[in-house]
Amino acid sequence: MRRGRLRSAGSALAALVVLAVPLLTGCAARSEGPARPHAGAEPARGGERGQRLPPVVDHVPTTDPVVFLTFDDSAERDPHFADLVREHRLPATLFLTDTVAGPAYGHFARLRAVGASIQNHTLDHRSLRGLPYAGQRAEICGQQTKLKSRFGVRAHLLRPPYGTYDTATLRAAADCGITAVVLWRAALGDDGALTYTRGDHRLHPGDIVAVDPDHPTGTGLSARTEALLETIEEQGLRVGRLGDYL
Repeated sequence: MRRGRLRSAGSALAALVVLAVPLLTGCAARSEGPARPHAGAEPARGGERGQRLPPVVDHVPTTDPVVFLTFDDSAERDPHFADLVREHRLPATLFLTDTVAGPAYGHFARLRAVGASIQNHTLDHRSLRGLPYAGQRAEICGQQTKLKSRFGVRAHLLRPPYGTYDTATLRAAADCGITAVVLWRAALGDDGALTYTRGDHRLHPGDIVAVDPDHPTGTGLSARTEALLETIEEQGLRVGRLGDYL
């Protein structure tokens, strides 16, 4: 799984420079920690053609009282989640890996029909950092093709598995039509508790939240999401559609 500079929807995004930090959340708990983005620079240029590389974001600077809920390959495990998305008109962002979500693409089509956004989490959920450019491009572009075939949409957001990436990832992402690489500042664990990668331990406008997959001994996805929505409302915030801001 998983995380800028943006003034409003449709504004140009600032590039983010990367440092690696440990984070135990979702798929990140099974690998090295994700790299953390830093705001403030212009979009980087890289590669032989000097193309503009997509920014890496865990937070969207905005004055709107919104946070963004993201889910990685886990929503298919809870049959009630589609009802929750429909009832709350929840603009959830779903990052899908073909080998994980593929058997449930029909379910994700129903989620998309009730308002969820479908985005790229690679073909095979391999940690991208350190892989050759060609391998990373195959993982990202391959899933772009799958999502286009299954849903008729071209994803423009990428969450790299385990939140790890390098310059080759950004080059490959740019070549595959990705406009932003999305990590997270807050994560909702399987116990329903929020953890934070940096800053104070509360939600702020523009935060990207990653919701961990269900665990056999944890609270179910729908129940955890319902409780999170209450917390968001109590803090004077609402859920925004990430694609409108990136």
